[in-house]
Amino acid sequence: MRVEDFKIQWFPGHMTKAKRMMEAQIKLVDVVVEMLDARIPRSSTNPMLQNVLGAKPKVIALNKIDMADTAKTELWLEKLKHSGLPVCKIDCATGKGVKQLISAIQLAAKPVIDKWLKKGVRNRPVRVMIVGIPNVGKSTLINRLVGKNKVMAADKPGVTRGQQWVTIAKGLELLDTPGVLWPKFEDPSVGFALAATGAIKEDVFDRQDAVQLLLDFLLQKYPEALASKYAVTVEEGETAQSVMAKIATARGCLKAGGMLDLDKVDQLVLRDFRSGRLGRFTVDEP
Repeated sequence: MRVEDFKIQWFPGHMTKAKRMMEAQIKLVDVVVEMLDARIPRSSTNPMLQNVLGAKPKVIALNKIDMADTAKTELWLEKLKHSGLPVCKIDCATGKGVKQLISAIQLAAKPVIDKWLKKGVRNRPVRVMIVGIPNVGKSTLINRLVGKNKVMAADKPGVTRGQQWVTIAKGLELLDTPGVLWPKFEDPSVGFALAATGAIKEDVFDRQDAVQLLLDFLLQKYPEALASKYAVTVEEGETAQSVMAKIATARGCLKAGGMLDLDKVDQLVLRDFRSGRLGRFTVDEP
């Protein structure tokens, strides 16, 4: 199977609703943090975000760095920095890089604060919103930033009812409802990357197709890691189907009568890949 043939059953109505929510929320904030998955920096970038943001300052948080290919992460950092935006490497699970992210937000907010000072506005907190595709780590980062000292700020004029601001650092407040973004599914390679990393629900794509493409990718780019993880031999010219059979045998994924349970292999490979147990991989090439 080719990546070009990978299909996502997407419904445009979801996009419209997400865009409306984003446009309503973005008016309330001063700085936006876009979280990207370090394994798929290109595919986890929302192509429509810039139109919604306008001139608002933006910081990129490259999350899940401990699950991505280290060398490729450095290449992606250089590429992203060339775009002129501040970029921080973070790992929300451990808290690595979160302090640096706070500093980057404060730096990005400086022009906004300077503008306020010229107008005589002092001690107004900078309002921050974190956006990103599903499963990129927004909730984990928000919990890290808020920490134990969760202080609910008073309701502000213009804030939609039910939305609250929480203090994350001196002079910084975070909208506790994370921004809703939508992935771009028109490009099949983006759809595959989102499916493989668990950014979209499995009911909108064929899991067997996703695993076959994932194994094709691993065979091409990371054959040693695949062989090591499942204790199988990976030979030149190996196909996804033949590797699946080897994994099924090695892991005892068998049905009654000794038949291979390839559905169980699909689940196993996806779970190991998404959790990082399979290894450190970057799907998107810099």
